[in-house]
Amino acid sequence: QVQLVESGGGLVQPGGSLRLSCAASGITFSRYAMGWYRQAPGKQRELVAASTSGSTTNYADSVKGRFIISRDNAKNTVYLHMNNLKPEDAAVYYCNARLDPPYTSVTITYWGQGTQVTVSS
Repeated sequence: QVQLVESGGGLVQPGGSLRLSCAASGITFSRYAMGWYRQAPGKQRELVAASTSGSTTNYADSVKGRFIISRDNAKNTVYLHMNNLKPEDAAVYYCNARLDPPYTSVTITYWGQGTQVTVSS
């Protein structure tokens, strides 16, 4: 059974920092591209940051220079280090695991349950 369990969300003041964690089980973690998405009320879910199985990273323009995604394949965990948080960063943050060819014939995707990030003074 595949599980992605996020943690680390909470309330933080503008300018503050948080670290989100996503612990994966039931998958060969090192083969998966891992990503963080977020969804604010009334908005579509959007990609925040992603790390390929080869640890290449990419970021949404809105978080470049403030957020860092990292992964620890030994711990089957991906992190999102969020610095200089802004009110517009407030959202539910979701962990995503994606397996692409050549590891599979069709792309397989899993989602975590989400963790709330609130940025407010």
